[in-house]
This record gives sequence, structure tokens and C-alpha cells, in this order.
Amino acid sequence: MTAQSLSQMKELLGRHGLSPRKSLGQHFLADPNLTRKVVAVAGVTPGDNVLEVGAGTGTLTRALSEAGAHVLAFEIDSRLGPVLEETLAGLDVDLRLMDARHLDYASLLTGDRWKMVSNLPYDIGTGLLLDLIRTADSIDSFTVMVQTEVARRLAARPGTADYGLPSVIIGLHGAARRLFSVPPQVFYPPPRIESAVVGIRRQPHTGPIERAIDLAAAGFGQRRKMLRTSLRSSLADPLAVCSAAGIDSTRRAESLSPAEFLRLAEAAQ
Repeated sequence: MTAQSLSQMKELLGRHGLSPRKSLGQHFLADPNLTRKVVAVAGVTPGDNVLEVGAGTGTLTRALSEAGAHVLAFEIDSRLGPVLEETLAGLDVDLRLMDARHLDYASLLTGDRWKMVSNLPYDIGTGLLLDLIRTADSIDSFTVMVQTEVARRLAARPGTADYGLPSVIIGLHGAARRLFSVPPQVFYPPPRIESAVVGIRRQPHTGPIERAIDLAAAGFGQRRKMLRTSLRSSLADPLAVCSAAGIDSTRRAESLSPAEFLRLAEAAQ
């Protein structure tokens, strides 16, 4: 079986008496050319270990395996088990029909380096991605399909309207880049919003990263206020910490780079 076209996907689901579930945010990727493009920009090569969350009907899963990767694929919808068994027959895929949230990925992905390549479910995608980049050190790169607005936030730079806590978390662990846009018609069913593929390369800073994230969360929790006010809930003396870090306390969180939040965290120790 080659990558599934829209007509093939509809026929496959129809034979199994299935249709996408709105409650699970299911929008299955149904464009062979786009699937191959995602695998290519992810840099998947023979022997790679790839994590996929949201296998759906297996079209991306199959393309990843056919590129020579070993794929650990999660799918929460157990109804799709027979579909995936048919789609992935004979391939090097470890399929797990279970919720991919709240797993101990640090223990699960041991012994080797990994790449994450996924068409992330809209309802859990952002939170799961941020958790993985914070806790799963064995994942070196992430190539994920998300809503366009999420893509903008992940890759945003300080001082822009989309810059916020997700941008800081990504920036403390790596570098994100929006790779290309994805039109609704390549999905079944088509979503009402545009999507985009984002690439993230792990390039972690060193130091008290989690403390820096806590300070960023406090700052963006009151993003219209100056640091000397917005950081009062997290620091006993925001003025002293800002001074020690060489950062003007009249600035606002949205103007600070991830590295500057890390300097604040170091000064607060």
C-alpha cells in the first residue's frame, strides 16, 4: 500500500465502518505528496528512531517507515486498530493504541536518539509538544503539523504580538522555524483553520531552565506590567534581581529573550 489519497482513505475507513471523530479533533492527512514532503523536511533516514503521536489512518506512519525509520506510533482511538493493522502490515512500526499524554517519555525513549514527526491532534498538540521538549532529552528534533496560530507562537521572536510563554519554552531548549503552510483541503475532513509545519532543533541552554520558565510564566501572566511588578509573585525583590541580571526592571516580559529570562533565573539563585 502506498501513501493514501483522499479517495483511498475514505474507502479504507468506509470498509471498516468508521468516520473521523470531532470529539478527538481528528483531521487525517490525505495527501501523498505532502506526506512525503513532511518526511523529507524532517530529515528522516534509514535507521532513525521516530516518535509519532496521532497516527490516524497511518499514512504518515507508513511513509516514515518506508523511509527506513523505526516508528513508535501512538493513536488514542482504538477503533482505528484494524485500519492501522492493514495500513502498516509488515512494517517496522511499534503501534500503541493509547493516550500519548502523561507518559514518562524520558524512560520510554531510552538508549537511542529520536526524532518526533507528527500531525499533532489540535486539542492536545501544544501542551504535549512543550512537555516533550522539556522532559524528553533524547528527542533531538521535532517536525510537527499544528494550527497556524500555534506555529506563529512557537517560532515568535521577542517584541512581536505572538511572542509568549510557549516561545520562551521553545527558545530555552532549541530553535524553531516555520517551514511551510498546509491548506485545509489536504485533510479529511478539512479543518476550518489553516495549518503549518514547524521544525524545532534541540539546542538547549544550560542553567536553571525551569526557574526561567517559572519567571516567564509570571511575567506573561501580567504582560502589560513592568517586570518590577509582574515578577513580585515569583521574586522577593524583583528590582535587585533585575539589577543583578543587568536587565531594566521597567521592561515588560514580551521584550525579554529566552536567554534574558535565564539570566534573571541565575541572578535569583
